[in-house]
Amino acid sequence: MFLIVALVLLLFVPWPWNLLAFLLGLLAFCGEVLFWNRRVRGKRVRVGAETLIGRTATVVRECRPRGQVRVGGELWEARCDHGADPGDEVRVGVATSSSSWCSGSAPLDYSVPTATASWS
Repeated sequence: MFLIVALVLLLFVPWPWNLLAFLLGLLAFCGEVLFWNRRVRGKRVRVGAETLIGRTATVVRECRPRGQVRVGGELWEARCDHGADPGDEVRVGVATSSSSWCSGSAPLDYSVPTATASWS
């Protein structure tokens, strides 16, 4: 953002102030790059099925033991050892790219069976 401001100042501010404004804007841009580099360094990117663990899913097709659940608008195959009917909410416990499992009940504010989901 500061780089764009520096370029605009270079073009529209009269000489010698345009050079000074450009250099200050360039310095602010370098500071901005350093700030964001330090802020995001070391943050691990989460992608794939691992992002589903702990999320609540709605059972679409009966899980006795295999079925389908909807998590965040996506359909996933699921396995639930204790069973779940369509419309039930389950908690994703284990997620893999090929299969999923639901088991037990979650010790949360409301009782939700735990499910493992995998992308189909």
